[in-house]
Amino acid sequence: MIKTVSVRRAIHRGMAADAAAWRGAAPVRVLVKGVISMKIKCNSFFMWQKRRLVLLALFLVLCAALADAACTLVPVRYSIEGIFVHAAQKIPSTMPQVTGVDEHKNDKAVIDTSNLAEGYVIVKYIGGRSIPIKLQITKSGGATYTYDLSSSGAAEIFPLSEGDGEYTVNVFENVQGNKYALAYGHTLSLKLRDSSLPFMYTNQYVNYSPGSAAVQEAASLAAGGANDFQKLEKIYDFVVKNFTYDYELAKNPPTGYIPNLDAVLAAKKGICFDYASLACAMLRSQGIPSKLVIGYAGTAYHAWINVFVENVGWIEKVIYFDGEKFTLLDPTFASSANSSPEVYKYIGDGTNYTVKYVR
Repeated sequence: MIKTVSVRRAIHRGMAADAAAWRGAAPVRVLVKGVISMKIKCNSFFMWQKRRLVLLALFLVLCAALADAACTLVPVRYSIEGIFVHAAQKIPSTMPQVTGVDEHKNDKAVIDTSNLAEGYVIVKYIGGRSIPIKLQITKSGGATYTYDLSSSGAAEIFPLSEGDGEYTVNVFENVQGNKYALAYGHTLSLKLRDSSLPFMYTNQYVNYSPGSAAVQEAASLAAGGANDFQKLEKIYDFVVKNFTYDYELAKNPPTGYIPNLDAVLAAKKGICFDYASLACAMLRSQGIPSKLVIGYAGTAYHAWINVFVENVGWIEKVIYFDGEKFTLLDPTFASSANSSPEVYKYIGDGTNYTVKYVR
């Protein structure tokens, strides 16, 4: 969003309203792009006054931006004569889950879209048959995400990870072998309240509740963090320093394996899916959007996470914080690397990663 403020308005208002709106919690970043060119001829009193007004407006904008060294960046950019005060997107608040307000169903499945603007649907199979059930979520012109759906009638949460647009949600019953038949389907149109919301809630792959041990551990770790960067660093360090890779599970993971996060936390070991899912759950429970990314590290099937930090945005190459930036946050390799510079170099190079799905 770009908000342009006229010279006259800037002077008369002194940018007071916007300066007041900025007072919050984190530092303001002021970026000056380009070169200010003032080709103002001072051959008249009028032109001299105009130049004075422009300079005064510039001074007021910069003063408003720097008025408080501890303020929250807002999604606004002021533009005056080549001067840009950039502000990053804020993290939205989450909403309590609602059910039964907007349901689509037949005698075999229920697709609850009551929380559509939050970026997820709730689906359950009610066909009463103890058979394999599949769920497919497809964005028009985008990827198809396939999940195992419980046949017990339990409701499960699934994210709409591809952003705004048209989606088809289909539930399939197993017929025999690898053959499935459509049990029920629904097409929906998604308009998110905020683009980061699908990555702020629990779902089948990042499954937690307020009472989860993982959530309690995250709260304890984050209590000492003054901002999202520090919370991220503490949670990341906890996973990296306290967990080991489960080579036995990695040899033969169960079909349709989904991490039990509290069990992973108790065992302090797991495969890449466990590491990434646990880190995502801990971050999301602290209001920090995080993407569980599934793809390839080189030729190996792998999982890692990307994180959204307020005042910064999505950080897709994160591994450690050096005082200015993070690089690729891959808690599996980082934990098993024992701080090896060679492995850090590998995981810090985004070209080694190929994204397949984001959940």
